[in-house]
Amino acid sequence: MKLTDIREIRADPKVVWDAILNPEVLKACIPGCESLTGSVAEGYEAVVRQKVGPVSATFTGLVQLSDIVEGRSLKISGEGKGGVAGFAKGGADVSFEPMEGGTRLTYEAEANVGGKIAQLGSRIIDSFARKLADEFFARFQTAVEEPEPEEMSEEAVADSGETKKGWFKRLIGG
Repeated sequence: MKLTDIREIRADPKVVWDAILNPEVLKACIPGCESLTGSVAEGYEAVVRQKVGPVSATFTGLVQLSDIVEGRSLKISGEGKGGVAGFAKGGADVSFEPMEGGTRLTYEAEANVGGKIAQLGSRIIDSFARKLADEFFARFQTAVEEPEPEEMSEEAVADSGETKKGWFKRLIGG
């Protein structure tokens, strides 16, 4: 199953590129991710907890970034085993293009499952895969965009102690 989408992100292409390479940002964006350790060069070991229909599982596996073209594109791929629940693997080809006011992110993702999870049927699996990809890229977009002025009231900024921009800059070490 292939999933494609385009997101227009209100952030400089360099900020978006740096974020996609940052393990803390990736961990925050992967739905159900409990831990992510490693590096871009070596790959990341991940522990992800998911519920697909009636089946809950903790998947352990590897997330890798490959086919990296600095500032332009990369491939994110992951594979995990969930014990008796089965396995899941997938990937996304992601490209980045400067646009007025930010960055256009385009992705084409694919997901496959096996074992007990696969017995749930393609309709449930396809819906889950679509939701997972959309949630990852929605979280990523939220993490790197500066909020619109009306998105954060002065009270919200005071309550949080920092803006989304401040949180993100702290996260990427900027």
